[in-house]
Amino acid sequence: MSARLVGPGPYRATRLWNEIIELFRAAMPLRKHRCRFKSYERCFKASEAVDCLHDLLGSNQNFGPEVTRGQTVKLLKKFLKNHVIEDIKGRWGKEDFQDDGHLYRFPPSSPLKPYPKKPSFGKEVIKFPDWNETKVGVSQEHIPVKSVTMNSEMWYKRHSIAIGEVPACKLVLRRELTQANIEEIWKSMTLSRLQKVLGLNSLDEVLDTKLVNSKHIVQNAYNVNKQGIVILEDKSKDLPHWILSAMKCLANWPSCSDLKQPTYSGFERDVFKTIVDYFGQMKEPLLTFNFFDIFVCVLGLLQKHSKAVEALQISCLLLPPENRRKLQLLVRMMARISFNQDLPPLSESVRTRTLMVQAFSRCILCSKDEMDLDELLAAKLVSFLMDNYQEILNVPSSLKSSIEEHVVHVQRVQIKYTGADTDATFPAPSFCHQISTDEFEYQRATGSQEPLAALLEEIAMNKEISVKDKKKKLKQFQKSYPEVYKERFPTPETEAVLFPEKSKQKPPILMWALKKPFQPFHRTRSFRM
Repeated sequence: MSARLVGPGPYRATRLWNEIIELFRAAMPLRKHRCRFKSYERCFKASEAVDCLHDLLGSNQNFGPEVTRGQTVKLLKKFLKNHVIEDIKGRWGKEDFQDDGHLYRFPPSSPLKPYPKKPSFGKEVIKFPDWNETKVGVSQEHIPVKSVTMNSEMWYKRHSIAIGEVPACKLVLRRELTQANIEEIWKSMTLSRLQKVLGLNSLDEVLDTKLVNSKHIVQNAYNVNKQGIVILEDKSKDLPHWILSAMKCLANWPSCSDLKQPTYSGFERDVFKTIVDYFGQMKEPLLTFNFFDIFVCVLGLLQKHSKAVEALQISCLLLPPENRRKLQLLVRMMARISFNQDLPPLSESVRTRTLMVQAFSRCILCSKDEMDLDELLAAKLVSFLMDNYQEILNVPSSLKSSIEEHVVHVQRVQIKYTGADTDATFPAPSFCHQISTDEFEYQRATGSQEPLAALLEEIAMNKEISVKDKKKKLKQFQKSYPEVYKERFPTPETEAVLFPEKSKQKPPILMWALKKPFQPFHRTRSFRM
């Protein structure tokens, strides 16, 4: 089974989880092993599982070569906890997997996760000012006009050209936009642009738009310094001065402007540990729990560099200003430390770049419900942020200019012609855009197969229907959608797992059945010799 790129869309974390499990089960060699004078069929050593899964994750474009062996061991611990694997005695449920010689095997039951059936977020209707209403006290019908006496020649000169050529029209007076109106325009156009970049029909299943604060978007766009770093209005929400000084010290090493030069060996490691401890005690990641799904969705675009950068630019605009400022300062420090050749190593066993990802990925991105692929997804995102932080953490100029032009446009006095259905101040809606043939084939395949795969999984795991009905439904599904069925059940063994054979017990043999049937007694004559 070959790995495929899991693109953006709802339930991406669940899709990735199922993808890795299927690849692991198909690639893991199963052999006969001996343990304590006993042989076990179709099992594998823990170290062999780490080797196999580490190679799979490193070659998988959804994760990449930066996945460490330690992260692979943590994922196998999750596998053991969720009964993807079990030890040779059938025990599972704990995260006590170690990179050693213990024996494990695959359970007969299906380890794939069903797609969650969470309700989609309701759409929020953004109300704009009613431009057709005139201001109180100002009516077009009561505007004082100086009367002009016109003769027939003057009337003819004024109207002969226009008659029959220009339709009737009226002047639409515009109200002044309030700050709230401008903020709602920013929110509406920002979310619309994000949806277009992600290529989704709707943001409902990956983002609750009611949780997006329009004030935060405007503050992140305008309240910035020359470097693009957010300037907070409430200074109490900023990083403590001692943390800022420590971050500047490592980011600008060896020229520490705020601190004196170190006087002992290992000073830089103590400073780094102080920063790690501060960010590690935060109750919520910088990208917030509410926006976890949208950032996981963006990870599906990393193969398309320009789109991924733009999607992250827009997504980071949605953050609270204090979170965006901390993220900007932290990622900038991480990138500078990674490329600073003058900074002594901060660890004896781990490369500096890997250390940055391991130390800060969880404080940047994680889910509220402790999902199984949190660490790998966060590591992938943080690595991309470090490599492109100068672009990602700046305000997207094209979006900003288009919104500003739109705001200026709607404030102008417009002429509205009779019979026009749409307001000339708003651009015509765009219903579709042209895509390549490859992208169309990919969207057609993934868009149709994912719901079918979820339906097949629901049939397979339904314990309320009888075995006969389940076999009938699976046979009908296989006939209608053979490709989806083969991907879920690649071999007859995987299909046979759903229907374990019941051992047929023979009826007990009664003791009386062993005896000869009753025979009547017959007298016989005895002959004397």
